[in-house]
Amino acid sequence: MDAPPNFKEGHSTYKPPRFNGQYYRWWKTRMHDFIMAEDSNLWDVNYDDPFVPLKTISKPAVTVPKTMKEYNDADRKAIEKNFREKKILVCDIRTDEYNKISACQYAKEIWEALLTAHEGTTQVKQSKIDMLTTQYKLFMMKDDESIHDMHTRFTSIITEIHSLGESITRNKLVRKILSVLPSSWESKVNAITEAKDLQNLTIDELIGNLKTYEMKKKKDHEIREPKKEKTWSSRQTTMTQVVRMLTWPI
Repeated sequence: MDAPPNFKEGHSTYKPPRFNGQYYRWWKTRMHDFIMAEDSNLWDVNYDDPFVPLKTISKPAVTVPKTMKEYNDADRKAIEKNFREKKILVCDIRTDEYNKISACQYAKEIWEALLTAHEGTTQVKQSKIDMLTTQYKLFMMKDDESIHDMHTRFTSIITEIHSLGESITRNKLVRKILSVLPSSWESKVNAITEAKDLQNLTIDELIGNLKTYEMKKKKDHEIREPKKEKTWSSRQTTMTQVVRMLTWPI
């Protein structure tokens, strides 16, 4: 999942992530984490039907909304959750994005409006999932790519898949990474497969192991290269000496 170019963290961890109309999935994921850290019960407000305090009147018996004066403490506390969530969602949102949700009374309406505007309908969402799933299946590490760069590309695809409600188990991700490495990594893949319990191996442990091996390969290559250059230089010197000897006057 791409982040905004030249992204800089906010000045305070108490401030919700800013949304400028772009990189919606990035914002949605960060907003989820922010709200859960503030109050995990607030997140449910985005999906539950809005709470409306009701009362029953007789003759004939019918249920109607209470007036604000009739709210009890429990009613007010439940209603406050909606407004707390609304305040977080619109706290740092661009003007044209705010215009899309300005008429919404409930946090659920705001969340669904932004979701539809930036992820589309259920059909559009499924199309995006299918596209990302194909990218995941065809993903391969490039021959000239570092483990870090490969992992960054891979994580971007996985994060987007997860943001759309799909999930892939850790075990499958570990095996996928091992399967996308170039043939030059075959010996390392075999070593990891034989020595590690892939069922419990984490992504971070695997990537750390691969990076360590990558650095060792690079160091070994750098050690061999000077030797080759020295041997070639020695051959050139010998050839030069032979040429000089042949051209010396007798």
